[in-house]
Amino acid sequence: MFVSLERLADKLYRRNPREWRRAGLESREAALARLFEADHQWRLAEFEHRRGIDVMRLAFEPEFAGDRVAALIAGMGGMIQTAWGDRTELFMMDELDPQALSNCARNLEISAWKLAQSRDATGELLLLSNEIAPDGTRNLSFEREIGKMIGWLDMSARIVADKNNRVVTRILQTLATAVFLPVK
Repeated sequence: MFVSLERLADKLYRRNPREWRRAGLESREAALARLFEADHQWRLAEFEHRRGIDVMRLAFEPEFAGDRVAALIAGMGGMIQTAWGDRTELFMMDELDPQALSNCARNLEISAWKLAQSRDATGELLLLSNEIAPDGTRNLSFEREIGKMIGWLDMSARIVADKNNRVVTRILQTLATAVFLPVK
């Protein structure tokens, strides 16, 4: 899961180098190391040690002046970690909340949509991601990477729900007005 998250961060920093520069970092590699090599439990000082969806929201606020990629990735990482019950390793006998896993997957869907749609006051995308080349070739690698994480979380939610004979509530909402769902 976190391998996909790191791949997503790398792709976003490649398309949006201004973001790691906003954080005062020297390189994309330094930005990735800050997110994936430090033991911060997805609580970064620049986001007042907040975590999860509270940080993810910042990436899509037009007035936010910080590193949007870090906000999105740290928020996703914290949300996923919360859905896993703040574990760093998972074992077959671990108890997880299937609804939290499902809500986490829905939040990733919302993030994918917001990533492709959120714009500033001038109409420019807040973060560049998927693109269509002049020859019509589509690069949807961002959506594919997020889709892998969504699939893993949905599968995990179903397995845990079946194991516990529970039902996962599917929340229907329009993506245009979607709000992030609580994970815990």
